[in-house]
Amino acid sequence: MTLRIGTRGSALALAQAGRVVASLEAAGTAAELVVVRTEGDVSHASLASIGGTGVFAGALRRSLAEGGCDLVVHSLKDLPVQPAAGLVVVAVPEREDPRDALCSRGPGLAELPAGARVGTGSPRRRAQLLERRPDLEVVDLRGNVDSRLRRVVDGGLDAVLLSVAGLTRLGRQDAITEVLPLEDWPTAAGQGALALEVRAEDARHLAGAAATPIGAAAAGLDHPDTHDAVVAERTVLGELQAGCVAPIGVASRLEPARARIWASVHRPDGGARVQRSVEVLLADVPAGGRGATLTQAARALAADLVAHGAADLAPLGATA
Repeated sequence: MTLRIGTRGSALALAQAGRVVASLEAAGTAAELVVVRTEGDVSHASLASIGGTGVFAGALRRSLAEGGCDLVVHSLKDLPVQPAAGLVVVAVPEREDPRDALCSRGPGLAELPAGARVGTGSPRRRAQLLERRPDLEVVDLRGNVDSRLRRVVDGGLDAVLLSVAGLTRLGRQDAITEVLPLEDWPTAAGQGALALEVRAEDARHLAGAAATPIGAAAAGLDHPDTHDAVVAERTVLGELQAGCVAPIGVASRLEPARARIWASVHRPDGGARVQRSVEVLLADVPAGGRGATLTQAARALAADLVAHGAADLAPLGATA
């Protein structure tokens, strides 16, 4: 049996899905890529105006539900918090670096001249940039990684903000000027991680039934610590009822004996933010209970954010 792996057709999506194919084949399962065209790939409008990054996931999910492929590979940060009917995220492979990177002609963020033009398509990154450097001109930016980097080389922009994970997967670490510290600059929930989604009938082993070949192959790529961490991060978004276009950063760090989750909610213009964190002791928590413990902590963190005024800053209450 050859698994059909659904993916977007961008260079980054193909690189990500190609890693999944390589991992499956290394484990003895033949696989091939099926490219799915999405509205986000053909529209030049801003992501916020066409529904946020969830537009990428929608087409992939439709292809999976209709039998066009057996498994889809999502960038987890682009996956809506709400599950899709009849589909299940069965595995989250080990995460790549979740941080953001500034790619400029040389200066770091603090050294960019007043009025410098910085490109990003992310409302979160826009708010974080303007909070730290209100003197910058933040330019809405679409396109693949290479086209965004060319905007800096060709002189149209002074810098762009991209994910370290995406640059790494494309072998473009050379373009990074500065990596922004996760402690001060929490990124999108799930950034750096991939999600492998299958039809529910192929994930029935999660309920104790016999695994299908598709579900078993996909589940073999799961990295439990990464899976637990990203579920906790996404729980913060879910509790806040925050959609893809909400300017919210969420990050986590898991260690053998403890974990920390932190999040920041920003006013879109960068004029204010609420940032809170929670720590959890894990030394006495059995391995199978870590996920539930982290999820409970994430809910408490979301409640703390709301108690400190997060709902007054960001467009919460409408998930995407």
